[in-house]
Amino acid sequence: MTEDGARLADDGPDETADGVTADGPEPEEMYASGPEVEVELRPQRRLRLWQLAPIVALAAGGSLMFAFPLAFDFGDSGAVIAMLGLLICSCAAGWGMMAARRVGYTWPGLPPRGSGRRPDWRVVLAYVLLVVVVAVLAVWRVARLR
Repeated sequence: MTEDGARLADDGPDETADGVTADGPEPEEMYASGPEVEVELRPQRRLRLWQLAPIVALAAGGSLMFAFPLAFDFGDSGAVIAMLGLLICSCAAGWGMMAARRVGYTWPGLPPRGSGRRPDWRVVLAYVLLVVVVAVLAVWRVARLR
């Protein structure tokens, strides 16, 4: 109702023959160009929960297994548990990188997949050095537990 008491009209026509209006194409005209094709409108560059959940769970479990023996030194088995935790953590990191690569994400400084550009050797060298330094420090720390 409006302020003057008149009813508002709905957006459609007042009367339609058989309840249907002829404002669109006929069914034969709709598929004249071939079969119907469904297209996803939203982008697929997103990690789904089912991809992230096992990666996060393994990373958390591995980091706890790696951190507790290093922090509290549980005796002779501490080094073995710490190395197992480091292995599980590394596996989770690898799974995360593969899942991110699958949806199209890249590391900073590296070209996107399928672009045809070559990665800069200095960026690749920096990533390799970072991984080597972290691995050497982790092995050195675990070796000191013995």
